[in-house]
Amino acid sequence: MAATASFDVTSTVDFQEVDNALNQARKEVAQRYDFKGAKADILLNTTDKTLTLVADDEFKMNALWEIVQTRLVRRGVPVKNFKAGASEPAAGGTVRRVIPIQQGIPIEAAREIVKFIKDQKLKKVQAAIQADQVRVSSPSKDELQDAMHHLREHDFGVALQFGNYR
Repeated sequence: MAATASFDVTSTVDFQEVDNALNQARKEVAQRYDFKGAKADILLNTTDKTLTLVADDEFKMNALWEIVQTRLVRRGVPVKNFKAGASEPAAGGTVRRVIPIQQGIPIEAAREIVKFIKDQKLKKVQAAIQADQVRVSSPSKDELQDAMHHLREHDFGVALQFGNYR
């Protein structure tokens, strides 16, 4: 009997890299002419896994979010895991945007990944949900490579990483 090979599909965010990217974004905001004298705060809450942006108006909010996204991408942080919503009014005539950070694969996306793998009709490839990750296993490493290829091409709403390949 051949041994089964497997890999894990995860979706993680490195909060140290997020913090580094936000520090770079704060420095850029402090240097930019269009933010001189304007209120622009970037707050990261790692326990609640949220990013809070505060700006004077919607125009500055969009510019601030663009700066943050640029810095996150440069640091290699998946921006897909930041679920940006609409801005809400805050104290002092400012606007606030609370952005939840998705850590791990949500159960709906995990079910969609398992269904997607089954729909691909790959021989003897099994997918199982394990907490906030999906384990894909098969006796054939070539079939696992095909499964990775298909998963990379499809959009599940979160950034996927492949690890623990054995």
